Amino acid sequence: MGARFDGEGTNFAVFSAHASKIDLCLFSPDGKTEIARQPLPERNGPVWHGYVPGLAPGALYGFRAHGAYAPEQGHRFNSNKLLMDPYTRELSGDWSGNSATLGYDISSSGEDLSFNNRDSAPFVPKSVVSDPGLFTSIEKRPCNDWSDPLIYEAHPKGLTMQHPEVPADVKGTYEGLASEPMLEHLQKLGVTAVELLPVHSFINDGFLREKGLVNYWGYNTVGFFAPEPRYFGPNGLRGFRHMVRKFHEAGIKVILDVVYNHTAEGNQMGPTLCYRGLDNASYYRLIAGQPRYYVNDTGCGNTLNVSNPYVLRMVMDSLRFWVQQMGVDGFRFDLATTLGREDHGFEQNGGFFDAIRQDPVLADVKLIAEPWDLGPGGYRVGDFPPEFAEWNDGFRDATRRYWRGDGHSAQELGARLLGSADRFDRGGRSARSSVNFLTSHDGFTLADVTRYNERHNMANGENNADGHHSNFSDNCGEEGVTDDPDTLRRRARRQRNMLATLFLSQGVPMLLAGDEIGNSQQGNNNAYCQDNPIGWVNWAEADHELMEFTAKLSAFRKSNRLLSQARFLHGATRPEDGLPDVEWTDLTGAPLGWRDPGLSSLCLTLRGSAETTSPDENMDCTFIVFHRDDSPAEVALPKAPDGYHWVRAVDTAASDVFEICEIGPEFFTVDWRSVVALVLMPDEATS
Repeated sequence: MGARFDGEGTNFAVFSAHASKIDLCLFSPDGKTEIARQPLPERNGPVWHGYVPGLAPGALYGFRAHGAYAPEQGHRFNSNKLLMDPYTRELSGDWSGNSATLGYDISSSGEDLSFNNRDSAPFVPKSVVSDPGLFTSIEKRPCNDWSDPLIYEAHPKGLTMQHPEVPADVKGTYEGLASEPMLEHLQKLGVTAVELLPVHSFINDGFLREKGLVNYWGYNTVGFFAPEPRYFGPNGLRGFRHMVRKFHEAGIKVILDVVYNHTAEGNQMGPTLCYRGLDNASYYRLIAGQPRYYVNDTGCGNTLNVSNPYVLRMVMDSLRFWVQQMGVDGFRFDLATTLGREDHGFEQNGGFFDAIRQDPVLADVKLIAEPWDLGPGGYRVGDFPPEFAEWNDGFRDATRRYWRGDGHSAQELGARLLGSADRFDRGGRSARSSVNFLTSHDGFTLADVTRYNERHNMANGENNADGHHSNFSDNCGEEGVTDDPDTLRRRARRQRNMLATLFLSQGVPMLLAGDEIGNSQQGNNNAYCQDNPIGWVNWAEADHELMEFTAKLSAFRKSNRLLSQARFLHGATRPEDGLPDVEWTDLTGAPLGWRDPGLSSLCLTLRGSAETTSPDENMDCTFIVFHRDDSPAEVALPKAPDGYHWVRAVDTAASDVFEICEIGPEFFTVDWRSVVALVLMPDEATS
């Protein structure tokens, strides 16, 4: 499929089940003049194809599809519209948003039932015949070990735009992401995988262009094989592979946030750029009995029809391309519930999941689902196949609510601290199925969770009506920026407590880029259109103490294997010592009163899972206290094994947070609103 140069010419192949003819259109090197138009002469089932001798890499082209323009029957063919090749790996030019890209006449009272005769070619980029040498297979990869991951979610541009040490010519580019200053920062944090917001080519929505804004996040994909050119640096398209190679050399994997649930063409009033013009009734899910309109489970106007075998093939080919030719190590699937929808609803063993689970190329990559969409029954946390990990928004909300002081939130947090077994412990799934996060690109940053009670999104041009309503945030007494030392102290303690909760929990921690340095978006909890300092990471005002805290917290997690176990903990008796693998107690050491409506403090004793098949003598015991009261409290210590005693390893209230501190032997004091972690040490180590 797509355009393939064989050394002597180029073969073109494109899918359309309902077209009557497909034209290949060739353009001058500047993309302004159509220099040749020829129907694809061959057809194998729904695949149209043809070979052009002598046509070399760099040639610009597009397709025009002929067929019925009958929106009420689901068909929207309009040969006046130049269409992007769905399989193109490069694009030349920009998407202008001109009304000529609409299949209908914008001035007509018939809306999308009318027909637009204008040629869209001058207003759209051209597909490029790629040099095969740009996409040779990548063989060398980092070790496929996800046993102790730390995922770092970052925007491809915003992470480096304001970094003072990233060279100016690569700021905001693929190369900039893997520049030496960034690699040093990520390695200090202990990051094992960078998860990039969408890098598939995308367009700016029309309503944003009218307001002088852009689609900054990129969740508006138009091309599933072409890297987004706005992030190109000095090496152009090669810069992406350069970035991957540099990350791999540093031991860091690359995960792409991918949007296969919808396309940038929107609803029936959207432009005709590619899929709509090639075969609207095949590429999209249309409303039964009303095929003029689109199923909108995504909230973005349309839903890609992965139930169609050729559309599913396109998605699978795209995934394999990014793994084999571009070198990436995993994918986070945006609105993944949509991909699992069959005619009757979400199906754990649906066609998409069957295809991806049996694919040998994808067997060794990380698969992460955003387990919801906006359709009926769309919230499916815990319902994905065992090969997938899942974003766990329940962890985010429980952690925010607990530290804010909400009633009954301690009970909810208890379940989230142990990998959310109530949601994921089924079908042989790992305790690493839960991707835990405090914040993500969508919502407040960690600093803003402690600065703002309300969203401040006026810059988005929607009268502050967009963005999440339920942020579970707490400004600690004053909205926004303040100089009050008591408020600042509470905010700093809150951020440390939340980060400690993340890193001391079972599951996979994910950190939003900038949270480690106290980055703020000025209270904007929906910065999807803010390609400016609001959306960029502010390195100039970095909180270096918070950075050091986060790095040491990450190191502590990696040194303590009890915090990242593959098996769930249910308090079962361990055969090797007769002790439970987890115990919950109150501050006095008594069994925790889960039914207490005023429960606010949790004491957690962790040991290696009773279900493990190979007990590790080094996985001994860790004692963690989560205390959110406004006053200090005395805590009873669990009995240490003979020859050992407890020492403090983490204390979010201490000036020397990670300095090993002798305590006990029976009690110690935990400060107001803090997290403390204790580990065992042999007596002779301090004698």
